[in-house]
Amino acid sequence: MIRSISVLGMGMTRKWLWATIASLIGAAAPAFADGVLVLNSDDVNYSVVSRSKRMEVAKLPMGREPHHLIRSADGSGVFLASTLTNELLELDAATGERRRVIPDIVDPYQLGFSPDGKWFVTAAYRLDHVDIYSASDFKLVKRIFIESLPSHLAFDKESKTVFVTIQQTGRLIAIDLETQTMKWNVGIGVSPAGVVMLPDDRRLLVGMTGEDGLLVVDPQDGRLTGRLKTGRGAHNFWPQGDGRHYFLTNRLDGTVSRIDTQEMRVTHQIRVPGGPDCIDMTADGKELWVTQRFLRRVAVVDLETMRMVASIPVGKSPHGVFVLGRGPTPVASAVPGETR
Repeated sequence: MIRSISVLGMGMTRKWLWATIASLIGAAAPAFADGVLVLNSDDVNYSVVSRSKRMEVAKLPMGREPHHLIRSADGSGVFLASTLTNELLELDAATGERRRVIPDIVDPYQLGFSPDGKWFVTAAYRLDHVDIYSASDFKLVKRIFIESLPSHLAFDKESKTVFVTIQQTGRLIAIDLETQTMKWNVGIGVSPAGVVMLPDDRRLLVGMTGEDGLLVVDPQDGRLTGRLKTGRGAHNFWPQGDGRHYFLTNRLDGTVSRIDTQEMRVTHQIRVPGGPDCIDMTADGKELWVTQRFLRRVAVVDLETMRMVASIPVGKSPHGVFVLGRGPTPVASAVPGETR
């Protein structure tokens, strides 16, 4: 009996402690209209970088191992995901002000909302499963175990299917969202990572981190229909906003490729050293912000000259990046408002 009371007391103490910490985080998170959020995945915080000053202006606490982030279904917020503490931290997408913490989201490594706003899907990279939640209340609908290392995800336009890359086994899977069942599961190569559905809804592009470029995949059956060499460690995508051009980070080569998806060729190769990973673009379309995983920095690329113009120190192993105050993602991407 004494042990039971002690455990109960400890649980209540933990709840009180987390409530206190949450209130302190909220108090320590002022508005940053000029800010760029950078998740420090080997840390317990995220950085806020001033676009105009080109410097980190704050480092704010959050749960352990934050990797990716995603704009909310209504576009007003942004969710920062902590994999080891199983939670989402929601901030105002315009100002960075804290809104709420959503618990019980298990190992949310990669995450996304379906285009119709009905589903919220996560890839649990550490625990080997894909979770499908109701987006309205974040209640778990289905957990699908899939080995090994589910990584990135993308949706079709009609929100009928979610596509997930499986890094360790080199596979790409398609899951029916209404029935929560597997449609197909195919091997495509070494360490697939970023995946994006192109606006024509007829082609998936997959960044092959274990290879030197991307694959073109038919979303109906997973059949490979094309290949493009971009650089070693091809990893993650971001749309330029014209429905035609996409950027792809090549982590091992230290470059970002600009890809013409109509002609399927690389138009520009931008030097961004130090393991370029995730990308976001400013609202005016003039700058890319790219995390440099190996250097503890975030880079700024001028899109007029297609050159890196700044590299700013942040935290340990920077991963996801988000520009506050910009509008919605210009073209449907793998994970709107992310980038892993």
